[in-house]
Amino acid sequence: MPLILISGYPSSGKTYRSIQLVEFFNSKINAANDPRISHLSVIHINDQGLGLSRDVYREARSEKDARAAEYSAVKRALGRDTIVIADGLNYIKGFRYQLYCDAKAVQTPSCVVHVGTPPEKCREINAGLLANDGQDGGYPIDIFDNLVFRYEEPNGMTRWDSPLFTILFDDENPPCEEIWNALIGTEGELKKAKPNQATVMKPATEPDYLYELDKTTQDVVNEIIKWQKEHIGELGGQVPLGKQSVELPASPVALPQLQRIRRQFIALNRQHNLPKTRIHDSFVDYLNSTFG
Repeated sequence: MPLILISGYPSSGKTYRSIQLVEFFNSKINAANDPRISHLSVIHINDQGLGLSRDVYREARSEKDARAAEYSAVKRALGRDTIVIADGLNYIKGFRYQLYCDAKAVQTPSCVVHVGTPPEKCREINAGLLANDGQDGGYPIDIFDNLVFRYEEPNGMTRWDSPLFTILFDDENPPCEEIWNALIGTEGELKKAKPNQATVMKPATEPDYLYELDKTTQDVVNEIIKWQKEHIGELGGQVPLGKQSVELPASPVALPQLQRIRRQFIALNRQHNLPKTRIHDSFVDYLNSTFG
């Protein structure tokens, strides 16, 4: 059943908004006469429930492990009878895209709820949490500043961030009814996401599929590195790749970053059996979605 991705700055009130959603969904389920609704359950996944401290965001390795823990928990929870609320920073576009693909693979709708508290207000809230030893949730100042700097705001124009619901700090409640209707349906008719070719899990039947997947993506990475060497000092730019191009960000993209994105793409498509002719274009689209 539906996946709700909560996203926002640190100390923006994500867990508070998530609890509001949990309470609303449980009330709708308890009041439902339709057995298809009444048997649903709500699962709330967050750092505290996974036993993750704020310090995991200090180092890249521990943060990666924390994301892996959230990803595994969400993937395990996705099912026909559950509404999953993934309450975390979810600030990386590529991570939201990955969860979007997993939801599509099991034919369940998803949405993103952006807790739009301004960074200045988040800083004020975070300072209060740090000053109160009886409360949990404050981020060390250096981690807070780093996470705010790296935050990639959801964009409702992209398919993996839509439908997008934004909750402003002054809003008393989230748009709970609108979210319910978008994911469950207005008439109690459970919505189902139609899987596309990129998310239907099928065995890799084409000969040498994995070899082509590895080789084609590596060739694209090599072309990007080569282009950057030939255009040292330029901020961003378009790397021509056949009929398509990769739009690079203003800061140089290092080889380790490209290889990390490449490994993510391979992991997503290892068993998806993309046509060989589509691997190149799909990887270019994935790069553009990550850099965009």
